[in-house]
Amino acid sequence: MKFQRQRSREVGVDLTPLIDVVFLLLIFLMVSTTLPDDTHLNIQLPQADGEPVTTEVEQIDLVVNAEGHYIVNGRTLVNNRRGTLEQAILDVAGDSNSLPFVITADARTAHEFVIRAMDVAGKLGFTRISFTTDPTSDDS
Repeated sequence: MKFQRQRSREVGVDLTPLIDVVFLLLIFLMVSTTLPDDTHLNIQLPQADGEPVTTEVEQIDLVVNAEGHYIVNGRTLVNNRRGTLEQAILDVAGDSNSLPFVITADARTAHEFVIRAMDVAGKLGFTRISFTTDPTSDDS
């Protein structure tokens, strides 16, 4: 009697359904995730008495938020180090240090970051430094 040998099937795990499920989860997470909008800063300005000053067309605007991040003329800096701030100001101003230098700092900003901005502006030769404030209210 001649018996025919049965071929043995290889035992293994089919990964195709697993890959499909992971791919669907990835798509779901990508669609449902909301990304933070870092382009808008919530700044609370300090208050002061005085008349508003008319602004000149060309000036250097330095915004400091409550966490100490700097924005120079609408360009957010990657860190708040002195060298980064100095280079960003030089990129905007070039060789002209006679431009008005306006610092807008959040009322909750640490003193260190505002002083650093003033120090960098002074070392670069800017003499027309001013600050932005909100008019005082009768609530306080």
